[in-house]
Amino acid sequence: MKYGAHFSKPQEPVFLSGILREIDFRELAGDQDGDVSAVSITSDSRDVVPGSLFVAVRGFTSDGHRYIDTAVRNGAIAVICETIPDHIPEEVLFIRVTDSRRALAEAARAFYAHASDHLMLIGVTGTNGKTTTARLIVELLNSCGTPAGYIGTGLCRIGTRDIPLERTTPEAHELQALFRLMVGDGCRVAVMEVSSHALVLQRVHTLRFRGAVFTNLSSEHLDFHHTMEEYASAKKLLFDQLDPEGFAVLNRDDPYAAMMASGVPESMRFCCTLHPEEESSFSCAGRFSALVKAGTVASSEVELSFPDTVITVRTELPGSYNVMNLLEAAAVGSAVGLAPDAVALALQRPFRVSGRMERIEDPFGMRCAFVDYAHTPDALEKAISALREIMARDARLVVVFGCGGNRDRLKRPEMGRIASENADFVFLTSDNPRDEDPELILDEIESGMRGKSYRRIAGRDEAIRSAAALLHPGDVLLVAGKGHETYQEIAGTKHFFSDQEVLGESLRDNAPMKTHKEQL
Repeated sequence: MKYGAHFSKPQEPVFLSGILREIDFRELAGDQDGDVSAVSITSDSRDVVPGSLFVAVRGFTSDGHRYIDTAVRNGAIAVICETIPDHIPEEVLFIRVTDSRRALAEAARAFYAHASDHLMLIGVTGTNGKTTTARLIVELLNSCGTPAGYIGTGLCRIGTRDIPLERTTPEAHELQALFRLMVGDGCRVAVMEVSSHALVLQRVHTLRFRGAVFTNLSSEHLDFHHTMEEYASAKKLLFDQLDPEGFAVLNRDDPYAAMMASGVPESMRFCCTLHPEEESSFSCAGRFSALVKAGTVASSEVELSFPDTVITVRTELPGSYNVMNLLEAAAVGSAVGLAPDAVALALQRPFRVSGRMERIEDPFGMRCAFVDYAHTPDALEKAISALREIMARDARLVVVFGCGGNRDRLKRPEMGRIASENADFVFLTSDNPRDEDPELILDEIESGMRGKSYRRIAGRDEAIRSAAALLHPGDVLLVAGKGHETYQEIAGTKHFFSDQEVLGESLRDNAPMKTHKEQL
């Protein structure tokens, strides 16, 4: 991952002696002149320039220790590693640590002058809804006069400046660089999505969160975590890193919420529910609930109940699962001291997140089409249910989706079952096949289909165009799986691809069928 000019550099020299004071190291070798200053910090030997501090991290597919020689040739003045090489140049300082990932986070915090300490950090974790919830919180805070930056899926936003990201939660040194930019821009809060990978791999080590938000937990990333228990334990690490005075906002309706809440004082728990009549398995200082009063494909009217008042909000976000995202953002606003009426006013502002139930305009004004990132069984089911709630009774729902290659294969037949049982017609197609044969992925999805009408079209472009061509007036089309992504990864190569562009063109090129006589 390369951010180039986006990354800030220290205004003052960063001496190695200062970095060493914040690292739990075991041994030093080579040049031990602590007055030498570093110009950058990186865990990628290709990014090393003369004066860099290189951190050798052991990964799953490669080991940074293999690239120490390259880093030194490129000009590294110091190397943090778990094993010191047998032959080392005298002009380079070698720092042996027990865990390079933790050391990277500690060194980065020192290198960027403790940038994260100057921000209120609010972390959002869960399987689905992280992006929408985090972006809602950022919009809420900015609207209420508290400058906030965002770090999450595909994007870092600081004011009006957008910086593309490859990871939902960047590496530790990249995070601190982004925090430095936020501080320089006047931000007081950083709202960030925190992935389970980032928590396990120490990317957020040294960060102390003032707020932690739990959206939900469903089957995902089990190729990495192996079991739901491991996955949940990884998510809970965020709540273990709360500041002593930090607060937790929890989706009480999720069975894993009690686990996330354990360890957080009751006085700092804020619970959100769409089922206020049901008993909770744990207690909270504040309870927030929501009721959808009316909804269409364009907007919803939602009644939000705070601990001591009720407010009504009109939002462009469709579906009950988006109501939970809205509710959790409102709870965060309350937790940081915002008045309910200010929260209501801010949440009613126009709001759209690319690839999150994003409506694509129909030039004929007769059909509804959405692009959504739903790529898990739970997310796909919720997206379909959300559309069912707001579409006309006699309208048909068409779904286009696939599953990514080199990822959890167990979810493929389950997603096939969900789509076939809840949509009127399904197009199975490629997502990001990566190194797998697209047709074999479709075979595994198809094994879960339950008799509903569907077609297999491996080419995603053709599948989307075919689906759009079959829509009648009033019908709804959901293109799921890739959302905000602007590429398709095939056999190790990323090709430009945008669901939004293809769908938009398809709607323009195909006028809606006039009657329902022609069945799918």
